[in-house]
Amino acid sequence: MTRPNIILTGGGTAGHVSLNQAIIPSLTEQGYDVHYIGSRDGIEKNLITGSFPSVPYYEISSGKLRRYFSMKNFTDPFKVGAGVLQAYRVIRKLKPSLIFSKGGFVSVPVILAARMAGVPVVIHESDVTPGLANKLAMPFADHVFTVFPETVPHVKKAEATCTGAVIRQELFEGSKGEGLRIAGLPGRKPVLLVMGGSQGSAVLNEAVRSSLPELLKTADIIHLCGKGHLDATLEQMEGYSQFEYVTDELRHLLKAADYVVSRAGSNSIFEFLALRLPMLLIPLSAEKSRGDQILNARMFEKAGFAEVLQEEEVGRQSFLGSVHSLQDRAQEIILKMEQAEPPKTPEEMASLILSHSRENG
Repeated sequence: MTRPNIILTGGGTAGHVSLNQAIIPSLTEQGYDVHYIGSRDGIEKNLITGSFPSVPYYEISSGKLRRYFSMKNFTDPFKVGAGVLQAYRVIRKLKPSLIFSKGGFVSVPVILAARMAGVPVVIHESDVTPGLANKLAMPFADHVFTVFPETVPHVKKAEATCTGAVIRQELFEGSKGEGLRIAGLPGRKPVLLVMGGSQGSAVLNEAVRSSLPELLKTADIIHLCGKGHLDATLEQMEGYSQFEYVTDELRHLLKAADYVVSRAGSNSIFEFLALRLPMLLIPLSAEKSRGDQILNARMFEKAGFAEVLQEEEVGRQSFLGSVHSLQDRAQEIILKMEQAEPPKTPEEMASLILSHSRENG
């Protein structure tokens, strides 16, 4: 008997791919052949083809969706149109039972093509308020899953269900010893992990590096600083370990960490919550984003899961003060985290998604 196909899409940042990475094994185990539609040069291509070489990857053209003026705003609609036609050809060939989108600009032409082809569409939104790509796509979806209950009222013209977070199983399989070995740290001090997202953060990098003498008095530092942002002058500094970006090693580095400083992307902060990692969140400012990370951070601060320092307030002294406050409150934060609702497993999320397929709809 021929196995039904399912198409996944989403990209632009690691956060728009991580859920897809988590559910691919479960979808396969539940009897589906998984295919992926993404951009030619987005981060999703390396993440999917690197982790799942057996999953066919289809490249399409896609313009970036911008909230600011750019001359590319006049040309990118043509790229989106081309992407719709390319995605439509893939969909017509594969005849999938369902298309699942994690968002990002590449997902818009795929969802438009799915609607043209009459294929059911399910979307996942991680943030409190939907991103621009998902806002455009939601009217064409059959169902939308959200992480925050506050997101549900923002969903128009589609059914919506709050499922909570979904965490990749491999993140629970890290080894503290392996993490310390990878980082070259002795393990005699608590470990502070600093993550600036897949692109890195100049604000976080500057705050950490300008504060190193003070920080290293009470903790060793693992610093994920982003591609092209290594500082060669700090390579031999005892207690400080820097990486551009990690993939499989992340689970071990997270296990080695005692607390974390991070941006406030939804996927990351729910992973820290599931791993009981006290966090200092420095969300992207409203000037640099649509404010979604500010809302995410505010929700976690209110729940007692995080300390928050706004990007506009970051300086050497304010950063050090926030880190020391995090260290002082770590056990209190962990107790709050232990009372949180457990995340969905990838198997549970895959089953929820598949309930909307042609076979089960």
